[in-house]
Amino acid sequence: MATSLNLSSIFSSSRLVTTPSSVFPTRQRRRIILVTSSSSGGKPTILVTEKLGQAGIDLLKKYANVDCSYDLSLEELCTKISLCDALIVRSGTKVGRDVFESSRGRLKVVGRAGVGIDNVDLAAATEYGCLVVNAPTANTVAAAEHGIALLTAMARNIAQADASIKAGKWTRNKYVGVSLVGKTLAVLGFGKVGSEVARRARGLGMHVITHDPYAPADRARAIGVELVSFEVAISTADFISLHLPLTAATSKMMNDVTFSMMKKGVRIVNVARGGVIDEEALLRALDSGIVAQAALDVFTVEPPVKDNKLVLHESVTATPHLGASTMEAQEGVAIEVAEAVIGALRGELAATAVNAPMVPLEVLRELKPYVVLAEKLGRLAVQLVTGGSGVNAVKVTYASSRAPDDLDTRLLRAMVIKGLIEPISSVFINLVNSDYIAKQRGVKISEERMVLDGSPENPIEYITVRIANVESRFASALSESGEIKVEGRVKQGVPSLTKVGLFGVDVSLEGSVILCRQVDQPGMIGKVASILGDENVNVSFMSVGRIAPGKQAVMAIGVDEQPSKETLKKIGDIPAIEEFVFLKL
Repeated sequence: MATSLNLSSIFSSSRLVTTPSSVFPTRQRRRIILVTSSSSGGKPTILVTEKLGQAGIDLLKKYANVDCSYDLSLEELCTKISLCDALIVRSGTKVGRDVFESSRGRLKVVGRAGVGIDNVDLAAATEYGCLVVNAPTANTVAAAEHGIALLTAMARNIAQADASIKAGKWTRNKYVGVSLVGKTLAVLGFGKVGSEVARRARGLGMHVITHDPYAPADRARAIGVELVSFEVAISTADFISLHLPLTAATSKMMNDVTFSMMKKGVRIVNVARGGVIDEEALLRALDSGIVAQAALDVFTVEPPVKDNKLVLHESVTATPHLGASTMEAQEGVAIEVAEAVIGALRGELAATAVNAPMVPLEVLRELKPYVVLAEKLGRLAVQLVTGGSGVNAVKVTYASSRAPDDLDTRLLRAMVIKGLIEPISSVFINLVNSDYIAKQRGVKISEERMVLDGSPENPIEYITVRIANVESRFASALSESGEIKVEGRVKQGVPSLTKVGLFGVDVSLEGSVILCRQVDQPGMIGKVASILGDENVNVSFMSVGRIAPGKQAVMAIGVDEQPSKETLKKIGDIPAIEEFVFLKL
């Protein structure tokens, strides 16, 4: 299917895709997706393919004709879908491209009763003008309660003792537990569920610490929780409770290296995502005694294979992904998804939308390289943050010769937010939900327009991203006012980093970047390039910005591959280098 602009390679990660002209006329493709009801003028029809709480069904019936048809084959679903304006599913129904094709443009909304949307083809949904919404908040308390249930059950060996007594044994001495009061619980991920777990753990008399780069410090203080670095959290905790999304950054975060940093005898609870833990590494940690016990509600592969060694381990308490499985949570999810679907059918842009709306093609065409620049500046800036204060104030500046009315920066703002938040978040951030997601995480985004003299031929001269009230992993990235500051331009169509803190640099934002602060002296570029060359790391760009000859300088090096720890150590060991940091794009 042809489009007037191929954007798939640029926007695949952010789910921005053009709509085929065969599906929507040109004038409709130039607008943001606004969903309307059935063209027949009567009630819309909503197909529900999996069990939904009755409260949700009752709500849907007040607005639409509701068809509850469960256990449909793919063929049956594709047959029915052409008569439906909305579809509500749980995790068992696969909503792929063939479903959207079979709808012939009538399907306007897909509602996922739950958080995950792995079973919905978001790219195809956007391509066919279909909004996808989910229900991300209704099961928060249920998941938190299950986390606490596993915590206490693990500490007192409830599952093992129950199995023993049912087997006719009475072995009291074998199942002596540990007390929770006075122990330190590290909550990794301080979102909705993590913060609710923290509240309850405090009620049990535990000292609670947390690591989350986006946790507002005032919210943590209000609950009585201490924000700390990741290293401090895992090395000082007696118990660790995981509440992290599964992303590239968090996949197998709990591994041999992180286990080796923990207290001997630590106990781990996971009600988040199975892939956050390297299960083979956890087995080794259990067998060696580094981890005394684990309580797991989620697994890398679900259901686990019958002879899964982790499930069968005597020090593991396991449940079959029951985090949201309470009657109250199921009703709440049903109501939340029903409200989102009805709102979308009425033409409202739902805050829980997980795919992107359409934006005018002429805007996409012009802003395409700046969209990439905005996201990468966000990614760079947040990687420079360290400490436990959390990111809560971000300022984005657009310098342009155009009048404010001639520059639509909504997409750029959304992409900065995407770069800041998405690497450690399970949500898809786009024009619809970016501000909502930022607000959820306590991140205040402010924007500033700097009007320049000159030709308005280019929409933007440069973009600056500043993060206030945080510590930096790279001190040279701080501005005069103490904010982390990165600035970039688009040069000949290529996004480039042009300023870090007070230092001007010039490096293409492709691959990854190494930043070094050094004493400005001859031979530094050669020394660093030689180390990278010896390790077969390809250098794409290298730039040096300095205050004055012979003073301090910052070297920015673009690399195609991630250097090994040994290579980075060799760079750091060069006497003239005062600090350095590796940043992944």
